[in-house]
Amino acid sequence: QVQLVESGGGSVQAGGSLRLSCAASGSIYGINVMGWYRQAPGKERELVADITRSGSTRYADSVKGRFFISRDNAENSVYLQMNSLKPEDTAVYYCTANGWVNNVLAWGQGTLVTVSS
Repeated sequence: QVQLVESGGGSVQAGGSLRLSCAASGSIYGINVMGWYRQAPGKERELVADITRSGSTRYADSVKGRFFISRDNAENSVYLQMNSLKPEDTAVYYCTANGWVNNVLAWGQGTLVTVSS
């Protein structure tokens, strides 16, 4: 089993920055992809960004150029640097871990990001 613990959410004004962190523990060698999803009130959960063990990344169009995902395999951690935040980025952000056949291994408990205008 894999466990994920997130940190770094909070409240910020539009234009500000936040950094989310997620640490994995447990059966970490089964993890290939780590990433972040978010869910805003009344909306479906959506992919924000993810990164493979080898460092390949993908981003939602809405965050390209503003958010940056990184990973420290030695620390079994993934980070999301969020810059130029907008009110529409307000959501609960969830860390995820997927295995080598893209099977979902774990979700974090979620961390709330609130961006005020």
